[in-house]
Amino acid sequence: MTVVPVTSADLDASEVSWFAALCSDDYEFLGVPDGRLRSSWAHCSGIVREAEKQGFRNILCPSSYQVGQDTLSFVAGCAPITDKINFLAAVRCGEMQPIMLARTIATLDHMLEGRLTVNIISSDFPGEKAESSFRYQRSREVVEILKQAWTQDQINFTGQVYDFQGLTTDPVRPYQTGGPLLYFGGYSPDALELCGQHCDVYLMWPEPKEMLAQRMKDVHQVAEKYGRTLDYGLRVHMIVRDTEAEAREYAEHLTSKLNDELGQLIRERALDSGSLGVSHQAKARELADKFGYVEPHLWTGVGRARSGCGAALVGSADQVLSEIEAYRKMGIRAFIFSGYPHMDECEHFGRLVMPELKTCSLPHEYGRVPAGTPATPLGIGERR
Repeated sequence: MTVVPVTSADLDASEVSWFAALCSDDYEFLGVPDGRLRSSWAHCSGIVREAEKQGFRNILCPSSYQVGQDTLSFVAGCAPITDKINFLAAVRCGEMQPIMLARTIATLDHMLEGRLTVNIISSDFPGEKAESSFRYQRSREVVEILKQAWTQDQINFTGQVYDFQGLTTDPVRPYQTGGPLLYFGGYSPDALELCGQHCDVYLMWPEPKEMLAQRMKDVHQVAEKYGRTLDYGLRVHMIVRDTEAEAREYAEHLTSKLNDELGQLIRERALDSGSLGVSHQAKARELADKFGYVEPHLWTGVGRARSGCGAALVGSADQVLSEIEAYRKMGIRAFIFSGYPHMDECEHFGRLVMPELKTCSLPHEYGRVPAGTPATPLGIGERR
C-alpha cells in the first residue's frame, strides 16, 4: 500500500534518471574546483552519453546563473547525439515570454521525438528578488498558458501577469499528445497548490522517510481537491560500491578537503539558497549523527557544499537496492540520481545497480508519445 494514491499505482518499473552537471556542480573533492570537471559542452554532453549507455531513462538538466550550459540550448544540442534517453529540462517560469517558451518547448519536443519532460522552477531570476506569492502566481500562469498552447486551437488567457487573446497554437504544437509531462518540486503552500492542480510528478529532496511520507500526504491533499492524483519522485545523490565499508570510505574521501566556509559560499550562490526546501535539507543535516547519517544509509555530507539536494544514499548495491525498493513501496515512481564525479559515479551505479532495476519512461507509460510523427504543423499535419 502506497503512502497516498498515485497515478502509476500498478507500474512495476521506475523511471531511473541521472543528472547533467550543467551549473558548475562536478567535483572529485566537494568544494574544490577541478578544471577537468568544468561544466563545458564536452564534459556535460559526455555525462549524457554515458547515462544513456548505462540505461538511464531520463536526465535532469538543471537551470542556474552559474558558469556552465544554458539548459534549453544544451538539450537542443543533445538531440542529435542521443536516441533513447529522455531529457528533464528545468524551466524557470517567466524568464522567457510564455508563448515563445511554448514554441521553444514544442520545437525541442519535435527534435527529440517525444523524449522531453519539463521541470517547472519558480525561484528568483538572477538579480531579482520577488515575493514568493508573486513568483508562484507567475509560474501558475505560465503553466496554464503552456497547457492551452499544447491542447487547444487557440490561446485565450487573462491573468494577473499575462494577457493573451486569440493566438493560434499552430506554432506551439508539441510532438507529444498533450505536451511533455510536468515535474515540480516545492514545499510552500503556494508550491503545493500549483503542483497539485497542474503538474504530473512531485519531486522531493532526500529526508528521513517519515518526512517524505508527510510531503506526499500534503501535496496529495491539494491534488485531491482538483480530482487528481500525482506520481512522486525523489532526487538523491548516490555513493554505491561493492561493500558498505568502501562506500562509506568514499563518502569521507569526497569531503576530505572541504572548507566549511567555502561550502557555505557555494550554497549561498545558488538562486534557491533561501527556499523552504533548502532549509529542510539543512534541518536534515542537524538531525544527523556525528558521521552525517540521518538514516543508516542516508548521508547528509553533500549538503555541506551544495544548495538543493544535499544527501546521498551510501552503501553496497544490495543496500541501495533495498532503499530504492522501500521508496517504491511508499509510491515513488521516478528517481533522479547523481554522484561525484558524475561520470565515474554513473559508471559505478550502472555496473552495480542498473542491471537489477526494471526501468521505464514515464511519458511512454502515460501514453504521451505517439507511435509515429504526429499530425501537427511541425509533423505531418496540414501546413497552413
